[in-house]
Amino acid sequence: MSSDRPAGEAASPTTGDPAPREDATAPAPSPDHPEAPADPAPATAPRGQAERPGEPEAGEATADPDTTADQHPAPPAEAAREAEPTSETGAPPREAEPTSETDAQPREAGEAGPEAESAAETAGSARVAAPSAGEAGAGGSTGGGKRSAAAEALAAAVRAVERGEADAASFFTSARGRSTAARPGGARPASPGHATPTPGDPQAATPHAAGPAGPAGGAPTAPLGGAGSGGAPAPGPAPTATAGAPAAAGPGAGPSGVGSPAGGAGGARVPSAGGPAELDEIRQVLAAGGAPPHLAEQVVRALGEGAGPVLRDDPWQLLAVPGVRPEQADGFARALLGPDCGPGDERRSRALVTWLLERAALEGHTARESATLRDALAQHAVPDPDEALRDAVAEGVVLVFQDALETPGAAPAAEDNEAEQPVRVLLGLDRYALAEESLADGLARVVNTFEPDAAADSAPGARPETDAAPESDAARESGAEPEAEAAGPVADWEALADAAPSPSAAELVRAAAGHGLVTHSGGESARAEAVALVAAAHARGLRAYAAAHTDDGRRRLGAALADSGLPAALAVTVAGLLTGAEGPGRDADGAFRLDLLAVLDAPQLDVEAAAALVESLPDGVRLVFSGDPGVLWSAGAGRVFADVVAARSCPQVVSRTPDPGPIGELVSGIGIGELSQVEAPGKEVVIVPVRDAGDAVHRTVQLVADSVPRAIGVPVPDIQVITVGHGGAVGTRALNAALKERLNPGPGRFGGFDPGDRVAYAVAPGRTVTGTVTAAEPDGLRLDCGGEDVLVPRARVADALRPGWAVTAHQAAGRRWPATVVVLPGDAGPLLTRAWVYTAFSRGERHLSVVHGAGPALPHAVAEVPAAERTTRLRALLRAQNATA
Repeated sequence: MSSDRPAGEAASPTTGDPAPREDATAPAPSPDHPEAPADPAPATAPRGQAERPGEPEAGEATADPDTTADQHPAPPAEAAREAEPTSETGAPPREAEPTSETDAQPREAGEAGPEAESAAETAGSARVAAPSAGEAGAGGSTGGGKRSAAAEALAAAVRAVERGEADAASFFTSARGRSTAARPGGARPASPGHATPTPGDPQAATPHAAGPAGPAGGAPTAPLGGAGSGGAPAPGPAPTATAGAPAAAGPGAGPSGVGSPAGGAGGARVPSAGGPAELDEIRQVLAAGGAPPHLAEQVVRALGEGAGPVLRDDPWQLLAVPGVRPEQADGFARALLGPDCGPGDERRSRALVTWLLERAALEGHTARESATLRDALAQHAVPDPDEALRDAVAEGVVLVFQDALETPGAAPAAEDNEAEQPVRVLLGLDRYALAEESLADGLARVVNTFEPDAAADSAPGARPETDAAPESDAARESGAEPEAEAAGPVADWEALADAAPSPSAAELVRAAAGHGLVTHSGGESARAEAVALVAAAHARGLRAYAAAHTDDGRRRLGAALADSGLPAALAVTVAGLLTGAEGPGRDADGAFRLDLLAVLDAPQLDVEAAAALVESLPDGVRLVFSGDPGVLWSAGAGRVFADVVAARSCPQVVSRTPDPGPIGELVSGIGIGELSQVEAPGKEVVIVPVRDAGDAVHRTVQLVADSVPRAIGVPVPDIQVITVGHGGAVGTRALNAALKERLNPGPGRFGGFDPGDRVAYAVAPGRTVTGTVTAAEPDGLRLDCGGEDVLVPRARVADALRPGWAVTAHQAAGRRWPATVVVLPGDAGPLLTRAWVYTAFSRGERHLSVVHGAGPALPHAVAEVPAAERTTRLRALLRAQNATA
């Protein structure tokens, strides 16, 4: 930084005007590190629950739609491309850049491609085809007719519940058989992954069979916040749609199925793209409505077979296509229906309700309060939002639930006075309702089937399957017990706890010894405690595994296990475990062959992946959810870890082991809302004030290419840039272009990439891996991802691969690098949260440089902008189970 800039000022990258800068965040420049040496940091302290789940990862100007989330980076060709304006009829634009980064979420990398078709492909990997027009539901109706007596009864029930005159159970008298969903304590629908109903469960085995034919069956398309704004295109793919069926790893896949587009946690499937005749029919319908014909394949992916007639009868079904906004669907409907089209059309209101709930899912909500939906419908010019919601409920487009409201300090209501307890009425899509119900039931099963004595001694002398030998698997399935003499003595749990490397590790071992479900909270250092638990379980003779969210997390876990004398193969990813690419495999009943599973990075677990994981666990298993509560929440819908902790349905172990060094001290303070100065004698933390966007890009390139390698000794390949969004003058696109020009200039001969380029590969919704291009082949691009050879299929290069020198915080979650450069441009202030800062600042192991142009917005975000709440039902479901246990 230039020596004439006041040390107490920070620059606004967009204006160049100096902004007040707190002393804690503006240390003096260092002669060895010209950009500046020490950074603000707090004292070590326990971490708080501070995050903004699914928040938009955007650091660009708020007017740019690409700033709405950090889930889906655009391909290189999109950096200078803007979406085409809509046609006169309001049809969807021919190209719309994605708005977010991750593989979803919403929510992490599964980004949309340069054209709408590419965007749909990634979204389609998580989308289940909606039922056809002949099925029951909103999409099957053409609207305008008088409701049946049953529909009128349901509408009256809605009004009664909202006035407090009736219980929400009155909603569930319809033929769809959802009466048990009204209250958390009741019976629950069949689990998403089950092909047959559970004995005694009144729900059908195929929960989606009678679902709405409209967008309800599709994946979420965008966050809820933009209702009525004209909004940005949808962020792209949603979380996986199927919770139980694992997908096989695709060609070129690494250990966690990296090469497979269906390698997501739940094994999502992509509906057929349709035959030529069907596509031609859809193109004719699109053309008649003024929409671009290339949307045909996306329409098939969203609506399934018979999409042409469905779309002609109900043009608002177009909202199921990723990137389509309500005003575009309205223009399309006007072109097809003429004067018969109006804002109060029942088909329109049903599609809007579903669209709003799908957008809410991208923000992490599994359900929404009726008042929130009413306000959003009003913003979209629905003349009678209350009637629209009643119609959506009556037609089965959405489900209705009631959750008890918690009053701080109030005594629990007596059973015979339950009707007087305050409740909130929630509306949700069956996709997430089923996932939460399945997860709650699965966790209850884990707790109730666990027997400490039997679980500890069922296989006396049995040793861990360190090499996953088929013989051991077969013996286990046959019920044969290995002889104790062949394996040696089995350690006692208490002795193992006494031998643990730290008091917190000992506490975790004791908790897991006596309980089927345990939560474990802590920072990076606390991961060693989960490793100690796995080692203790193996010494006890149990088959124990540790699962991370990312491949980088798996590699770090494997190294820690190897240091403990255990095979690195005991570390897996959640996705790899579900697909069968990693881990012990499944038994004849489809359950994992294991006795203990420690799930690290648990805050990154969305409700659908969690449901699939828990459903696959055997009875009597020990399950530990472990993670840092301060990081960003999952890319997909839900807040599983936070809800399980809040429900208090199991022992909770909070690590007392602080993260070491200046970075650990800084991050610990951020977790409790403090941004204070930290001593960094080895330049572990450095702040670089900048005045404008050009200065920010220049300083970032200088840090990566010269300053950090020279002054810190970290080579360029081990340095990662993290910024708040994809678009704008200091987003990932601009930074990646500048870094490529400096570090690996080239024409981008292979789909915009050259050998040696660092890339971010969107493997599936919610998962991004980083690597380096090593070669181009006829079948695609070959990558080196942390030492693993991965082939990106040629068809996926355009939509799933992005330059990766700079990524967003959601893409970086669950990963660590020797050095990181966090870029905070001036226009990022409104989007910064404590969780974002916590996540970004904690990714560096040895060094953190902060390119800081956000001025006082940074300390404000740390001190006063905690997590945005997600509306979920899991906590209420678990608490209801606790009350009846």
